[in-house]
Amino acid sequence: MSIFARVDFEIYNKRIMNWIKLTLLIIIIGLAFTACKVSYSFTGGTLSTDVHTFSVQFFQNRAPLVNPNLSNQFTEELKEKFRNRTSLDEIVDGEGHLNFTGEITGYQTRALDVTSNDISATNRLTITIRVKFTNEIEPDNDFDKSFSAFEDFDSTAQLTTVEEGLVNLILEKIVDDIYNQSVVNW
Repeated sequence: MSIFARVDFEIYNKRIMNWIKLTLLIIIIGLAFTACKVSYSFTGGTLSTDVHTFSVQFFQNRAPLVNPNLSNQFTEELKEKFRNRTSLDEIVDGEGHLNFTGEITGYQTRALDVTSNDISATNRLTITIRVKFTNEIEPDNDFDKSFSAFEDFDSTAQLTTVEEGLVNLILEKIVDDIYNQSVVNW
């Protein structure tokens, strides 16, 4: 056998061995990925792929000062957030894989920035909502806590004239916090 034939044979053997090693590496990596359970979301959520349903029970208003529309508005906004931001199959009346219950516990205004004339320059509307969240698939993520947010408004304005806009802003913050706590796990 000539020296050139021997070199060609060794190069051929090295190429075969490299091809076999590369093929084995690809197979091992492929098997590793199929053994992992991965869930994807473009909404920032980390829901298990086993979660398909959710329920939001009506949140009673038990605050000392009652806004008559607040219970319904909050309940519907929480449902809407999960409909729009998750890929959950359906909302159920009973208990789903994710369950939200609770009550509105605070709705209050208070004066801020009191001047030397005992006149307030700014008022603050604060809403507090207690939420009990249960995750039937991942119970370690359950919580029972209060969420609170506020908005300030000029003291020359009557609450009744600015209330609807303030409530919308406050509920948006609270619903975002609840979503982040229950799905994003922040």
